Amino acid sequence: MSTAIARPARLLSAAPFFGFAGFGAFWGVWGATLPVLRSQAGVSDARFGIALLLVGAGALPAMLLTGRVVDALGLRVAGVLLVLLGVMGVVLSVVSVSYAALCVGILLVGASSGAADVAINTLAATVEKRTGRPVVARSHAAFSATVAAFSLGAGALTGMTDGLLVNFGAGAVVVVALGLAVVAAMRSVPAQNAVAPEGQDAPTHAGPRSRWIALVMVGAIGALAFASENAYQTWAAVLLTDAFTASPALAAVAPAAFATTAALARFTTATITLRRPIATLVVACVIATTGGILTAFAPTLPLALVGIIAAAVGTSALFPTLLSYGLRSVPDESRGRATSAISTVAYLGFLVGPAYFGLLADATGVQKAFVGISALTAVLLAAIPALPALSHTAAP
Repeated sequence: MSTAIARPARLLSAAPFFGFAGFGAFWGVWGATLPVLRSQAGVSDARFGIALLLVGAGALPAMLLTGRVVDALGLRVAGVLLVLLGVMGVVLSVVSVSYAALCVGILLVGASSGAADVAINTLAATVEKRTGRPVVARSHAAFSATVAAFSLGAGALTGMTDGLLVNFGAGAVVVVALGLAVVAAMRSVPAQNAVAPEGQDAPTHAGPRSRWIALVMVGAIGALAFASENAYQTWAAVLLTDAFTASPALAAVAPAAFATTAALARFTTATITLRRPIATLVVACVIATTGGILTAFAPTLPLALVGIIAAAVGTSALFPTLLSYGLRSVPDESRGRATSAISTVAYLGFLVGPAYFGLLADATGVQKAFVGISALTAVLLAAIPALPALSHTAAP
């Protein structure tokens, strides 16, 4: 009997990691394969950049709707959506022989990605509540690590074959397998009522309007976290190239160091983020803001890298901690919708962040623009005292 009980428990604990690993595998392949996708479609950089905006256009409505689907059909939906994401990558690689087809394919990828994002975050938050383990932070760490690994693997595969279908096909094998593993894991776990961790306050009975506003506010704080994290991941290599005349190979060290540090930080701080979320957010904001200031005023390349790594330590803890804390008082039956609300608003920061940074960089230069990113984490720090009230209001 103990074996029968232990097996579902182990599968329940593993399911979020399967999900985030599959999600990271897809985006690792995506990042490394974009140049080949552009070449196959035969489009200019400007038109390709416009097409890439459709990732967000597809993701946002899908993120809004997916929570209701997960609440209605159960957490196995996360695995099904991962399978769909892997398949959409293959479809994109086959159909992208014209600009119109490229745009439609990217739109479908964005929708699949947004839906899978909400579903696997709902899965992670539910498993965290049921097990009392820091699943959300560790799952996000698994995502960061898998992105880095599959970026390198896809880059090597591109060098050998230069084939879009080969890259997305290989990625799809992994993503689909992990998606099916999520489905199998959740099928083996019987339905159960979530049990609140010891010492957790009972949820309040706020009205639907108040709950919605509270979830949107948590998402808005999360948007600051996403915008700051994305700025470093996107612009770190440009900084080393423009400000310190680094070679392409050396410049690539910056985003790689950021992603690796983020993964390690999420793994090593996961327990404290669950037990002391507010303290974690305060310390993370201070570290991220300090790292941004150091990056903005570093006189040498090594000091700039130190600033980027410090920012990775700080920003990596922000959104997973916010999501975990914001969903803590939400019951299982409405956690999907709550995750949709928080994640969709937070995703706006991911979309707007590069444009915000670009405007700053145009006005002040790339290096000084990191002062503006420090301002985002400073504003987030100022918003932290409101989180306990928002979290309690968000609970039905």
